Amino acid sequence: MVKKGLLITLEGIDGTGKSSVIKGLEIRFQDAVFTREPTHNWIGKAVQKSIESNTDPLAELFLFVADHAEHIASVIRPALSEGKMVISDRYSDSRYAYQGVTLAGLFDDAMGWIQGIHKAWTVVPDLTILFKIDPAVAVERCGNRGNHTKFEKIEFLRKVQDNFLKLAGQEQERFVVVDAGKAQEAVLVDVVRAIEERIN
Repeated sequence: MVKKGLLITLEGIDGTGKSSVIKGLEIRFQDAVFTREPTHNWIGKAVQKSIESNTDPLAELFLFVADHAEHIASVIRPALSEGKMVISDRYSDSRYAYQGVTLAGLFDDAMGWIQGIHKAWTVVPDLTILFKIDPAVAVERCGNRGNHTKFEKIEFLRKVQDNFLKLAGQEQERFVVVDAGKAQEAVLVDVVRAIEERIN
């Protein structure tokens, strides 16, 4: 039983199998609040539109940030204040990692600049599970599901995963890295173990 609110986020490049693992988590943790970014509200839909188009990277970042702010206000903080466990498929670290690549040409330290935008108001997760996989395998999986986006390119995802690993290195207490190249059932076991250890 979770005695206080707990925010758990699942991160990783496209094609790591997070969505499949979440289905297993929904069965295991039925009292948890499951959510995601981009959200399903109108701002999240605008974010999705930007992903599917050639939106300016800086404009796209601020759409993501607006969606994140609304997500925190309408879902994250209320659930945590009620003592619930929240499990989010993607969160602020996705922004740091992905937009840290798309904005790399604009700033010397794009990822650090984006983190600075969030610093004063975001809710930092209690646990972040990072799904690590060979980007070539990830792109192949993305192709099999038939909905490639502009982000689903091997070299791009390699840079994004490097950013995720850099974040994990900066905050080792918060991050648990799992091998997403293993069988789905084995990955689920690793994720459940990490969550239960943090709960206890």
